[in-house]
Amino acid sequence: MTVRQLPLPELTEACVRLGVPGVGLWREPVQAYGVEAAAMLVRDAGLTVTTLCRGGFLTADDPGRRAEALADNRAAIDEAAVLGTDTLVLVSGGLPPGGRDLPAARERVADALAELAPYAGERGVRLAIEPLHPMFAADRCVVSTLDQALGLAERFPADQVGVVVDTYHLWWDDRAPAAVARAGARIFSFQLADWTTPLPAGVLNGRGQLGDGAVDLRAWRERVDAAGYTGPIEVELFNDELWARDGVELLAEVAERYVRHVL
Repeated sequence: MTVRQLPLPELTEACVRLGVPGVGLWREPVQAYGVEAAAMLVRDAGLTVTTLCRGGFLTADDPGRRAEALADNRAAIDEAAVLGTDTLVLVSGGLPPGGRDLPAARERVADALAELAPYAGERGVRLAIEPLHPMFAADRCVVSTLDQALGLAERFPADQVGVVVDTYHLWWDDRAPAAVARAGARIFSFQLADWTTPLPAGVLNGRGQLGDGAVDLRAWRERVDAAGYTGPIEVELFNDELWARDGVELLAEVAERYVRHVL
């Protein structure tokens, strides 16, 4: 998504040229290209698919919409298995229309995980709950802190349900460092973006380029290292100004910023 302006063939070619060994994919471009074709493209390039994003949106209180969400998540699990990644990122979903009960919405996420986790486990896919910044709680994600995400994940086997640590969403929370240590082997994905202000209209596409904002990215990497995480580190930037640039140039800049600000 950081370089969504690049079609999948150009993305894989640029990753190979720049020495980027893996790529986190999003369902929409993968579906447009073809799931099996995308799997072959990435595999033939010698890359790994680090995660598939996203499943989730599991907070509906209407039985019909709940059934649709569960079916879509099973499809996402199947797509992850075809792509060869063991991690499906879940964004829980916001409050249903007219809803105000956050605890009840989170509990519906837990109910859905109880159905989805065994299905995913049978296919070698882990479910990674991603807490989003509280500004998204109403419409996108009722799980706002790493503690809340762990409270859900810890109801299930540690090899089936875990969490995403994303600096953009967690950097502000003084309880997050202790939650990272608590998470340990349940950290299934580590994602980077910086926090810059002012936020754009709609706030969704406000993730800053590494090193441009307020987040101590290296400290977060060291924190996750200390928790025992040894998996891939992803950079995930939603930013209209970055998307308007040449994608290959941007990818090279991201790689350079990663070395300078994270390693």
